[in-house]
Amino acid sequence: MAIRVERLSSHSALVLLLAALLAPAGVVAQQVIPVQFSFSDPGARSMGFGGAFVALADDATAAFANPAGLVQLLRPEVSVEGRRWSYSTPFTEGGRLAGLPTGNGIDTTVGLRTATSEHKLTGLSFLSLVYPGDDWSLAFFRHEWANLEFFSETQGLFTGGPGTLGRFVDVRATSDQEFVSYGLSAAYRISDRFNLGLGVVYHDLSFEASETRFLPDDDTLASVFAQNSYLPERSVTIERSFGHATDWTFIAGFLWRLSESWSIGGVYRQGPEVEGEGEETAGEANDLGVPPGSVVFRGPGVLELPDFYGLGFAYRAPDGRLTVSFQWDRIEYSNSADSLRFDERTIDDVDELHLGAEYVFLGSTPIVAVRLGAWLDPDHQIRTTTDDPLDRALLPRGDDEMHYAAGLGVALQNFQIDLGVDFADRVDTVSLSAIYSF
Repeated sequence: MAIRVERLSSHSALVLLLAALLAPAGVVAQQVIPVQFSFSDPGARSMGFGGAFVALADDATAAFANPAGLVQLLRPEVSVEGRRWSYSTPFTEGGRLAGLPTGNGIDTTVGLRTATSEHKLTGLSFLSLVYPGDDWSLAFFRHEWANLEFFSETQGLFTGGPGTLGRFVDVRATSDQEFVSYGLSAAYRISDRFNLGLGVVYHDLSFEASETRFLPDDDTLASVFAQNSYLPERSVTIERSFGHATDWTFIAGFLWRLSESWSIGGVYRQGPEVEGEGEETAGEANDLGVPPGSVVFRGPGVLELPDFYGLGFAYRAPDGRLTVSFQWDRIEYSNSADSLRFDERTIDDVDELHLGAEYVFLGSTPIVAVRLGAWLDPDHQIRTTTDDPLDRALLPRGDDEMHYAAGLGVALQNFQIDLGVDFADRVDTVSLSAIYSF
């Protein structure tokens, strides 16, 4: 009875670990460790609109969402936002690649068995300061757009049947990533109805991802079907990617008021490049011909994060009570796949659709606004383009996901506070933001 140990080439190991920076779901044997990026606009008000904010951009969060909107502000303004994220990130836990389970030990599942890595995080997600002039405006901002820890254990991945039964190597994977951006944005009023904006962004990106591969606890037949204790002396290889990278990019946007009630807005955000390093070291149970702990491969890698395009329109009723906004976002994940030089894997570009509405109770004191929104997050996980059964099982096409959002805002003369929530299968987000004008 064979125990098959799957090993990647060193270059493939580095590529897949760097690909951890954008995958939405983890897999084993050819592991991709996930992170959740937030390409949506910051602010609890925008969240309540389902992220459909580019054609509004009428508060301090416009510094990132669409800098052209900054010129709408009449007084200096400070915005601060805190968020709580609850991540449920799926990964392949074990099960059957092919054949029927034997019923022995943990070999009891027909098909693959999945689990989730749970992670909760609370932090300062956005901060901005806006200073307006007559026909221009300047803003400084800080934006946290990725922060995730991930942990998975995959064991008991079986294939074949009687006489040809195989168990793939078991894997323990971890990752920790934090991406923060700082920017300076400016807007200029070209005419009474048309504004342009531009921003320069400095990115501070840090990440570390690792996976360790283990044989079963011993070489007996019973261990082939048993739970793995992940003993250090049974480790085969340890693969790591790590880096602390910085990069400069830019943002450009426009805002055009077609009439008193209708507006259209657009934004482009350039994706930064992430430079990292990967290495593979021999485990204690290695058969690589070198002592345990020896580095068998080390090399650099570069990942281009996606470029972002947003285009939207908004309608505001003449009495100012009802606002409806729609936004289309194009995220070019294929740029990332190209930078990693995938030969047999790809990532699709996606078109996100955002829709939201707000109703303001103008007669109340303080003024109260309620918001509802929804948006479509299409599948953008790394998938195989081959017919290899292992690749097809572990790197399949993913699923589209719907997000549902709601929000509440309270506005006084110089102060506004907003609450927003966004619920989806993989991540729930709560946002609380405050804006002070002076």
